Amino acid sequence: MATKNTNPLVKHTSLRPIPAFIFASRWLQLPLYLGLIAAQGVYVFHFWVELVHLLEAAFGSQTALQALVSSIGYKGDVQVTHLNETIIMLVVLALIDVVMISNLLIMVIVGGYETFVSRMDLEGHPDQPEWLGHVNASVLKVKLGLSIIGISSIHLLKTFINAANYDEKVLMWQTIIHCTFLLSALAIAYTDKLLTSNQASSH
Repeated sequence: MATKNTNPLVKHTSLRPIPAFIFASRWLQLPLYLGLIAAQGVYVFHFWVELVHLLEAAFGSQTALQALVSSIGYKGDVQVTHLNETIIMLVVLALIDVVMISNLLIMVIVGGYETFVSRMDLEGHPDQPEWLGHVNASVLKVKLGLSIIGISSIHLLKTFINAANYDEKVLMWQTIIHCTFLLSALAIAYTDKLLTSNQASSH
């Protein structure tokens, strides 16, 4: 991990006006990251709404139960009057899906800001994320790819559990798309490995 330069004798040369303006344009990304923080707030709200519905349905609330059935797209041959294992599993997977997307948002917000906008100076902070100490654009792409695969896996599992309500073409295309995500992540990781090996051999 690169150490921060704290030598007081080292002076930073001032940039010429045009390079300084171009370099300052990186701050245009700040509203984008703030927007992602707002989007994460929406996900937190959605998570708690679904969790409250699940708890209320566990205590016999038919209104909450029907809200859950509608949100997960569950359909059965008979009217759902109580929680069953399938509904609970689908709701829990939906909650896990929200958590994983929230983790992805944090990775993009914190890692992207640190990589493309400005240093956060978190060295030595007890809550500094472990992955942030060695993050760069290549590592961030690999981690994002792995996160997307995890999210896609949750969606695919939800579809398989509720497979009776989906057409065979939907199941097939979701599986193909998931495999495409997997191959893309492997390709990105392999390309990053090749670039790292070439950089190491050149030094």
